[in-house]
Amino acid sequence: MAEKGGGHSPLAQFEIKEIVPIEIGGLNLSFTNSSLVMAITVMLAASFFLLGMRRGALVPGRWQSAVELSYEFVAGLFRDTVGQEGRQYFPIVFTLFIFILIGNLLGMVPYSFTFTSHIIVTFAMAAVVFIGVTILGFAKHGIRFFTFFVPPGAPIALWPLLIPIEIISYLSRPISLSVRLFANMLAGHTLLKVIAGFIPLLGIVFGVLPLALVVALIGLEILIAFLQAYVFAILTCLYINDALHMH
Repeated sequence: MAEKGGGHSPLAQFEIKEIVPIEIGGLNLSFTNSSLVMAITVMLAASFFLLGMRRGALVPGRWQSAVELSYEFVAGLFRDTVGQEGRQYFPIVFTLFIFILIGNLLGMVPYSFTFTSHIIVTFAMAAVVFIGVTILGFAKHGIRFFTFFVPPGAPIALWPLLIPIEIISYLSRPISLSVRLFANMLAGHTLLKVIAGFIPLLGIVFGVLPLALVVALIGLEILIAFLQAYVFAILTCLYINDALHMH
């Protein structure tokens, strides 16, 4: 969190600010700028789909086409990685993709807030996925789900070495899933802030180069915003596939 007077710090943009202070039983449950942007993200996502499909025309317009394209994109991704057996879990993956994508894009709006740049947010989403697929694995396979940690074809003599490695790898999933999203958004926005800070310092003539670089980085960040939502979604699909089919 930025110190007082650190408004020009590249990290000041990630500061959590209380909008409506709320404290219950010693717990700080305040409504913050992060909460506000998350609420806006949910409202934008709901409006996008509800308004886009309000007519359900046989020949779709641009808005309906965008809705159908986004749905088909994630649906195709889900079919290729999970298959028809896990189609009841598609809404979870689709919701995560849209929520992360819109949240990432909202973070590109000046004076907005990027909630996906906070590890607590990304880890919470990753933990829900991890716990969910673990419960799914035990619900479908019972005690046999423990065989997931035994590499197929591995000699029994190597099991004491390989099984702990597999368990550690499995337990690290929520960490890698959350850090990947958090680190990319944090690093990208910090770099933008640093380079943009050189523009007023260098003046009109010499500030052209950092300005051009900022414009290029904004385009790259928009691409990364989509890519990170895609990576989070496809890894979630792969984890669901592992829980359903194991090896």
